[in-house]
Amino acid sequence: MKKFLILATAISALVAMTGCEPKRGSEAWCKKMDEMPKGKWTLEDAGDYTKYCVLNQKPDEE
Repeated sequence: MKKFLILATAISALVAMTGCEPKRGSEAWCKKMDEMPKGKWTLEDAGDYTKYCVLNQKPDEE
């Protein structure tokens, strides 16, 4: 029973944290990426940062 409780708590925490992620391409996402070290960016992150934050395209215009 204790293992089930720990597992349920861990899953709940994971779901709660992923719900707080800003939408890719939003102003909050651009600010988050500005604060993140460039070495931790993926190729997709770099491309989307250029598209949305540098060239100011809207995420809905894809």
